[in-house]
Amino acid sequence: MTVDPKSPPLRNATVNYRDAGVDIDAGNALVTAIKPLVKATRRAGADADLGGFGGLFDLKAAGFRDPILVAANDGVGTKLKIAIDTGLHDTIGIDLVAMCVNDLVVQGAEPLFFLDYFATGKLDVENARRVIGGIARGCRESGCALIGGETAEMPGMYRDADYDLAGFAVGAVERDEILPRADIGAGDVLIGLSSSGVHSNGYSLVRKLVEKEGLAWADPAPFAAGKTLAEALLTPTKLYVKPILAALKATGGGRAAGAIKGLSHITGGGLSENLPRVLPAGMAAHVDLAAFSAPAVFGWLQRAGNLDDAEMLRTFNCGIGMIVIAAAARQADVIEALRGAGETPVVIGAVEMGRGIKSSAKGKGEAEAVRYSGALQYAP
Repeated sequence: MTVDPKSPPLRNATVNYRDAGVDIDAGNALVTAIKPLVKATRRAGADADLGGFGGLFDLKAAGFRDPILVAANDGVGTKLKIAIDTGLHDTIGIDLVAMCVNDLVVQGAEPLFFLDYFATGKLDVENARRVIGGIARGCRESGCALIGGETAEMPGMYRDADYDLAGFAVGAVERDEILPRADIGAGDVLIGLSSSGVHSNGYSLVRKLVEKEGLAWADPAPFAAGKTLAEALLTPTKLYVKPILAALKATGGGRAAGAIKGLSHITGGGLSENLPRVLPAGMAAHVDLAAFSAPAVFGWLQRAGNLDDAEMLRTFNCGIGMIVIAAAARQADVIEALRGAGETPVVIGAVEMGRGIKSSAKGKGEAEAVRYSGALQYAP
């Protein structure tokens, strides 16, 4: 390489942060753009503005008498890739919130506040605003405040348009109402709440099957009339917080006299691995697959992958996104409360004595495996 002797040495050239790929002005513009979205999520205990070094929450103002804090964090996995590839960013933030707050409510906890982490190769203010708009919507619909977050522009770590998300939620439950209860036993009923679709688990397999079938994201969805494949698969994860909290309040909470003894959020690992996580030692679950129909998307996935029922049930939610464990004598009360909160609950099985067949449930190596009867069936 020939260097012009009149030119200054390259090592003396000025290179600022923008030259390195990080635009501070864009970050500031995003904070300005999302302030109204964040303000709309305010609730008792949270009324501070964005811009501080940390988010504040007044637990006393939230009305608890003897609270235990519950925390959860999660992401949305490779479902993000569909949003990135198609430019459909408006609902992926709902998924992020749902994956966290649905985990909180299974402990009987009310979600209080949420923080997000958004990392990208090059910050597109409008796209980021749409993503965070979905996060704010998820927070509003679950009654928690979006009190802060982090936006990281990381050239070299991500390709320009790519981004990643993580969410962090904190909730609280009264000390004497923590779920699951230790008195879950044989004869308690399993009440299923429907999912909105695939939710946010299993998308590495979903994307592989879309590729196998030779489909493009803009093609009509084989299982959802009037929607593209991307639109159908980006249906956001259902939020169960308000119906569950309403049912707990109506039926005695998580206290010993309450009707609801436990809850299970059906995420990665499906029914097979999530339900055993809340059962006491020696207890198992019997699920009658004939008691409910899964959305058509699951039938399409099963056919496309030539998957048996066992593989479906340990990979996807298969139409049941949350399971309520209730005392048999109070079954009608719980169902009535859930219906009053807008759900369509269905009894899908019962707790039974274990049979010595162990599951691989996360963190519960000694848990009993779920026993299934019947076969998966799908809505047309």
